Amino acid sequence: MKKDKVFYPTVLGMIAAGFALSFGLARNENFAQAPLRPDGIPAVTRTVKASPSVESGKAAVAARFSAAALLNSGLRNTLSWPFGGRNQTGWNIYAPLIAQTIGTTASPDAPAFAAALAGWQTKRSLEPTGVLDRETMAAFVKFWQAQRLGRSGSPGDERLYTAPIDEFFDLTRSPDLLKLERETYAAYRRMIRAAAKDLAGELKVTPNGELAPDEKFLRIVSAYRSPEYQASLRRREPGAGRAALAVNSPHSTGQALDIYVGGEPVTTKDPNRLIQIKTPAYKWLVKNAHRFGFYPYFYEPWHWEYVPARLSIANPPEKE
Repeated sequence: MKKDKVFYPTVLGMIAAGFALSFGLARNENFAQAPLRPDGIPAVTRTVKASPSVESGKAAVAARFSAAALLNSGLRNTLSWPFGGRNQTGWNIYAPLIAQTIGTTASPDAPAFAAALAGWQTKRSLEPTGVLDRETMAAFVKFWQAQRLGRSGSPGDERLYTAPIDEFFDLTRSPDLLKLERETYAAYRRMIRAAAKDLAGELKVTPNGELAPDEKFLRIVSAYRSPEYQASLRRREPGAGRAALAVNSPHSTGQALDIYVGGEPVTTKDPNRLIQIKTPAYKWLVKNAHRFGFYPYFYEPWHWEYVPARLSIANPPEKE
């Protein structure tokens, strides 16, 4: 909370200095003297009513959401919020996933991003401030977590498939760790073929549209893990929190894949995750993985789960 106390007065000073320029239309909003909400964020980001002529176009969006945008530019690196038994700082790591969720390509610092966020907040029965505060971050986490498998448990040996070693990031991986659920593997292959086509200028691709043998991006880092193997991982890292190493891992279903998206393959330290979210591979997955039935564990950029029940009937996955 110490960071919050340092940040908010700084932001308020910035907004007060630019108030006359960016909020000439907001005559009924006294920003400089606005009270703080219980979570410490100024309660001044209500939508300002304007004339029909102002409501149209980018100028109207800028006028209505410039204050929210200014707050977001700071909160993306300073917002304090809880997850996994630990206090998290900022939401910059999740910016690509947030943008995809609210349906915008605008920068997180832009009024257009705040406007799209306000629309999403309305749909989630939140106050449509356009500010990504603690309550909104909690709503995102709840929404993303609800998209996942939500279960563990072995699919049975008959449903497990041993994938070729060249599909994996580590070519020395034990044969016992090359398994995944059959339908999940088929969906993964469809997805990677589409990614190779779209990212031909970014990744190494063969003439027939496959990832090149020496291309590491989008390879499988980890797939099916038996409960016994998961327990052995926890014994190696007794200090790992639930967010870092699940007790009842979805990997036991064979439908959860860790996919290489850059940096250290499965390290949750913020600097590493910031590297991962900027790669073409991760950005492609965020925008396209759902087309093939894969949904992310938001906290780990590399972790994707196959949830076939979520595949739209109107938009079936591509055929082999």
